[in-house]
Amino acid sequence: MPFNISYNLIFQLLFSVVILFSGMTKGQTTAPDSALNNIIGSLEGERISLAQVVELAMKNSTSLGKVHALYMAAEGNLTRQRGYFDPSFYFNIYYNDLDIPTSSFFAGADVLQTQETTAQTGLTLNLPIGTQLELALNTYSLNTNSQFAFLDPEYNGFGSLSFRQPLLEGFTANGRKDLTFAEFEFDAAKALYDQEGINITSEVEIAYWNLYTAERNYGVQKLVRDRAYEFLIETQLREEAGLVGPEQVANAKTFLAEQEILFIDQEEDLDNKSDELSTIIGIWPGPDLPRFKTTENPPSEFPIEPVDAMIDYALEANLQLKAVQDEINASNTLVDAASWNVLPSLDLLGSISSSGIGGDSQTIIFGSDTLQTTTSGSFGDMLNQVITRDYPGWSIGVELSLPIGFRSDIGEKDRLVALTDNVEQRYSELSREIEKLIRKAHRELLHGNSRLRAATDGVEAAQEQVRIGRIEFQNGRTTAFELVRLGEDFAKAQRRYSEALVRTVNAVAKLKQLTSGKYPGNSNL
Repeated sequence: MPFNISYNLIFQLLFSVVILFSGMTKGQTTAPDSALNNIIGSLEGERISLAQVVELAMKNSTSLGKVHALYMAAEGNLTRQRGYFDPSFYFNIYYNDLDIPTSSFFAGADVLQTQETTAQTGLTLNLPIGTQLELALNTYSLNTNSQFAFLDPEYNGFGSLSFRQPLLEGFTANGRKDLTFAEFEFDAAKALYDQEGINITSEVEIAYWNLYTAERNYGVQKLVRDRAYEFLIETQLREEAGLVGPEQVANAKTFLAEQEILFIDQEEDLDNKSDELSTIIGIWPGPDLPRFKTTENPPSEFPIEPVDAMIDYALEANLQLKAVQDEINASNTLVDAASWNVLPSLDLLGSISSSGIGGDSQTIIFGSDTLQTTTSGSFGDMLNQVITRDYPGWSIGVELSLPIGFRSDIGEKDRLVALTDNVEQRYSELSREIEKLIRKAHRELLHGNSRLRAATDGVEAAQEQVRIGRIEFQNGRTTAFELVRLGEDFAKAQRRYSEALVRTVNAVAKLKQLTSGKYPGNSNL
């Protein structure tokens, strides 16, 4: 009679264990086990959605902040290079007051006193073809005590429009090389900034679903640990009833210790996954909350396109590749300019000019002669002569500079060509790496549904094993230890299903990143 009571008691307790594991079905997309849900639901943590973590990551990411700083620096450099072609205005004025002792009768005074005012003003302009233009106006005003000065004060003016045009520098190849380089540099920085935003989104999605997996694994491991404890109690009861020997109790204790260690490891992994998410989004859970807690389930259906199409997407749309291509274009700009610089420097120079003069006419007594100039006029009259070109002039010429040996310019060209080759090799290397990662992620996506089906079959098979084990236990053909082991196998199958589901989601996030968002992933992501 004691034997029957103990046997029935053991059977009833273990039957609850069997029901617990057999209640688990095909995963998160079907009705999940209530006990597992209760454990995950009661898990302490600050609830956070995928949309929230993406928003926080975009706001607080340090890697995105660093790339943004480089982007702003490139924009500033582009503005600076564009400013090189803006007109520049200049103006200066100088006043000199001098007393000069003289020894010559023709100085006009024993101590020559002069007050000079010199002013210069104008505009300079650089053109993208390398032309340098200058519109200038120089004026000179003189007051003196010399008795031989026909004009006092005397006003002089000189206006000119001059240019310098390099003939052997490739015109725009050199004239706007710095601006072209800055434009490509800015495009590259913009592409890297946009790509980093996509990288952050993919990275935070992967971290979020990894946390989801850790939560499910934590729940499953806690179930196994709790059932291992119940199994130890059952084994001890059976030993007291004389149904099993002490070695069965020792096995049960060993089994419980192993599951306890695995549970501690799983809890640490759960907290580590939460910390990884916090590091990306830049905030930590609220006070007295040990971790973040997911609120969403990963989707399980995704569009699958041919791998060649995915590779074409990446090579066409990947912004990191575009940034390297912009670097190549920028470097080629300098190489093109350097190819012209190895030639002699030949510049065409020319100007058109005009002069003017004015002042107050003075009577000069020289010996028995009284002299007076016919030139006179105000300062405004002098300026009018300059503007209307009453006294025109022009000039034209060439200027040649021929370095002996050309080693400096040839060496610079060779250096730039080598740097361009280096960037081109980096482009090829990056293209191959992207293609490799595309193929890997596509393979995981392609096998995702098969993997999920296999994991689902594993859950169902483990469930069937538990059912059969229960029958064999009722007939005395198996032990309680073996029955709980079957329950642990079922829990492992559940973990494999969860990991298979998240592995597919992570592959999708990686494909989005590699194609810079062109891959049409699930709209819920």
